Amino acid sequence: MNSIILYAAAIILKIKTKFIRIFISSIIGSIYAIILYITNLKIYTSIISKILLSIIMVYVAYNPQNVKKLWKQILIFYLTSFVFGGVSLYLIYVIKPQDILIENGMFIGEYVLKVIMLAAIVAYLVIKISLKIIKTKLSPKDMYCKIKFKLNGKEVETKAMIDTGNLVKEPITNTPVIIVESSLLYDVLPKEILNNLDNILGGNLDEIPEEIQNEYIAKLRCIPFTSLGKQNGMLVGIKVEEVEIENEEESKLSNNVIIGIYDKSLTKRGEYRALVGIEVI
Repeated sequence: MNSIILYAAAIILKIKTKFIRIFISSIIGSIYAIILYITNLKIYTSIISKILLSIIMVYVAYNPQNVKKLWKQILIFYLTSFVFGGVSLYLIYVIKPQDILIENGMFIGEYVLKVIMLAAIVAYLVIKISLKIIKTKLSPKDMYCKIKFKLNGKEVETKAMIDTGNLVKEPITNTPVIIVESSLLYDVLPKEILNNLDNILGGNLDEIPEEIQNEYIAKLRCIPFTSLGKQNGMLVGIKVEEVEIENEEESKLSNNVIIGIYDKSLTKRGEYRALVGIEVI
């Protein structure tokens, strides 16, 4: 059960961790549960000891890089535990209520494996759906972030709006796309490319010198998108070497993002010059 909870929390947190770390952390939690079951010492039943156990288990399982990430991981670990525990107890009560006992403050009984697995699936879905709903309810201060991306060895920095409706992806590799105004890219891409985006999408490369074609055309991607103003639009995209996204809470680095080049202004007043989807953040 510990392993399932830790693994589910890792998926929700989008943490890549080794199975051996989750296994060791699960053993630590199980040893504590056994001690709690066979003894009734206050040192083991106190809230402080339980918090310390959670910190140790999360640290062993996920190896957080700083205190802020540690507390975030502990919060999701508790959230997953509460939902999983509630669903498990409910299913066990419905299926086999006579097997539930309480010993030293702990619920004990015959835990049918299929009930545990079903509870894990239900709990995971409940948490994922809840978090998606929360993410779509962003406050105004959370609507913007700063992005910095590297292309051809040069960096471009701008303000971006977090667009919950931006689900644009490169269709072949399923890589997420950040939409950026073309005027930001004249220092990192040839003007012959940026001035002929429509021609490139139409397959007309006459205006582009051959040496630029040889260097860039194979790197460009055609990105389909849908918007209220354009039901079947296309963008020229290019994969960047690195993207850093910064907001008030943290910064995130990624090398798996494509820049979609938009040849107009995203806003009249220039409040932001890029659109970032929730999935990228």
